[in-house]
Amino acid sequence: MIRFNPAGNSIETSAPDWPSELARLAERSSQPGLQAYYHAGCPTGETPLEQVPLAALDIETTGLDARRDAIVSIGLIPFNLQRIRCREAFYRVVKPDIPLSEESITYHRITHSDIRRASDPASTLNLLLKAMAGRVMVVHYRALERAFLDRAARQYLGEPLFFPVIDTMQLEARMHRGSAQPSWLARLFGRKIESIRLADSRQRYGLPHYHAHHALTDAVATAELLQAQVLTHYQPDTPLRELWY
Repeated sequence: MIRFNPAGNSIETSAPDWPSELARLAERSSQPGLQAYYHAGCPTGETPLEQVPLAALDIETTGLDARRDAIVSIGLIPFNLQRIRCREAFYRVVKPDIPLSEESITYHRITHSDIRRASDPASTLNLLLKAMAGRVMVVHYRALERAFLDRAARQYLGEPLFFPVIDTMQLEARMHRGSAQPSWLARLFGRKIESIRLADSRQRYGLPHYHAHHALTDAVATAELLQAQVLTHYQPDTPLRELWY
């Protein structure tokens, strides 16, 4: 199925029926952590956003290629449209299976000393699945989180990981890049191309500047961004199916 972008004439692939999909995955999974996560299910696509249990998720990695790079930290924070639950935050530095590069250390400031004290990937993933259970994840650029977490689940838990997301970057793209016109052509005709990076997106809503590339800080920043996006462009009773993937 496809759906039309509300800010232009481009189209997007619609999300699966996530409750049914998670139930199917629960029957097929044999890994206890994944099985428990899938059994917890999620709200239906008709659920109003104000009733959806959400959790903002961010990961820091050694690079951008999930086939060659690895996760070095994970941050997750539960929230809803009114409140961010800081006391329930989840944060772990994770021991990667490849060496840190000087570039990655500069980028996310996780050092070799931090890695020596880091958590085991398999146990961290099982704890993360418990924190994710029953909630819809909110991320800024879903391709990154999904690819790296799927790769880690396959490597350390022996099975792939699938989960529903709301992508705040994609929501910004709907508002500011909704036209199907290619970006190079838009620039040729002098059309301004809005940045949809996390910090730039937050700035449009008057949200404060946070130091980037810390997984938990970026998770909080993503949660606040979704709250602002819903307040500005949607309604509390907007059905979940209009935002998730």
